[in-house]
Amino acid sequence: MEIYYIEATCTVTPTEPFSDLLMAELGTLGFESFEQTPIGIKAYILESAFDDSLFEGLETADMPGVSLSFSTHRMAQENWNQTWEENFEPIVVGSDCAVRAPFHAPINVTHDLVIMPKMSFGTGHHETTFMMLSLMLEDDFSGQSVLDMGSGTAVLAILAERLGADSVTAIDIDPWCFENAQENVALNDCTRVEVQQGDATVLGSQTYQCIIANINRNILLADIPTYTAQLEGEGRLYLSGFYQEDLPLIDQACQDQGLVVSRTMTKNNWVAGIWVKP
Repeated sequence: MEIYYIEATCTVTPTEPFSDLLMAELGTLGFESFEQTPIGIKAYILESAFDDSLFEGLETADMPGVSLSFSTHRMAQENWNQTWEENFEPIVVGSDCAVRAPFHAPINVTHDLVIMPKMSFGTGHHETTFMMLSLMLEDDFSGQSVLDMGSGTAVLAILAERLGADSVTAIDIDPWCFENAQENVALNDCTRVEVQQGDATVLGSQTYQCIIANINRNILLADIPTYTAQLEGEGRLYLSGFYQEDLPLIDQACQDQGLVVSRTMTKNNWVAGIWVKP
């Protein structure tokens, strides 16, 4: 018996950061996988689990200044898989790191990361993830303790272990991301990455030498004091998920906690940076 999926094409205005928020929300409603497009996202769900009412009452649609529209298309599972695989191309970051799916051939680099993204954020294709990977490749993680907040696919946590981190904690509030991160940690034979579900409120008294947070501006602004409290002296705080016009706000929030900016970089108006705790 052939299995059919519904492909929902979602137009999101403005696309960022609301495409990411919509993906997270649809993930809780049974949509299994997502593809980012120039105008929004495509979302996939089993036909048997789909109903038009799933698009009603979306919190993302009620956010100020956001406009959403949807169209749907029925497609066979084998065609959906083929289309998704054809559109997910491997990426190479610098000269030493690549991110690919399990159905891609191995890539001859030092850090060949295997990520099955499903409904989780973090394949390296988005500017923020790409920049965070780039910054991490320039740093020394040998023997360090690392916290990856909003870990998504856990790609940054996986790279941290590959770069020599002694222990890595990967936390995401979304249950789909939690499950996907566990899968990706296993795919990459990681033994020093612990995946947890939750947000900054689950952090205990443990401190870290490096904290990574690729989330969004509002969550970062709210949680920077918590990150600083969990950061050891001379520790580094990696932040991304915000636009260039938001950098002064982020930097001021870090300064208010005594953090000093070490480096920032931009890509298509997105920003990633490192702040240091003296």
